[in-house]
Amino acid sequence: MKTHLKHCVVAGLLFSGLAQAQWEGWDYAFDREIKPWSEMQAQLPGYPVDENLIPLDVGAATPHRFFVDSKSVSVDADSVVRYTLVIKTAGGATNVSYEGIRCASREQKYYAIGRADKTWVRARRPEWHKIEHKDVNAHHITLYGEYVCRGKIVMETAGQIIEALRRGPPRSGFGG
Repeated sequence: MKTHLKHCVVAGLLFSGLAQAQWEGWDYAFDREIKPWSEMQAQLPGYPVDENLIPLDVGAATPHRFFVDSKSVSVDADSVVRYTLVIKTAGGATNVSYEGIRCASREQKYYAIGRADKTWVRARRPEWHKIEHKDVNAHHITLYGEYVCRGKIVMETAGQIIEALRRGPPRSGFGG
């Protein structure tokens, strides 16, 4: 009987040790989100048309005018907000780009550049870059901080981002 009891105790200890190791491994992976983030393949939107452009107020430090194409805004399963940006320069040129912002890492990426014939060409080096504050052409930090992200989390849905863009920048309570 004593031998049987010893075997049961040993087996119980081994089983509980294995179960605990499996549980701790799951806990470790779950808590630390070890599963790596992966970006989904971006689909190019239709080329922007003027009636779908929403003005983006980036401040008075630049003579250029910025717009977001309302038909291109998406919040995708990979938590990247994608949109078409149109910049009308003070010199009369128009620059069009299809871009993404990743709130979790405060990064921006170009997917495609618009051509004069209203077609897209894929960006040569589509890589994620940190969004830095710049006084001139502060469009990425403005989109990130005022319209797309709340801290490191995507603001909400594409529709809510579009409505926020239409309302314009948040105003302070001091008559601003």
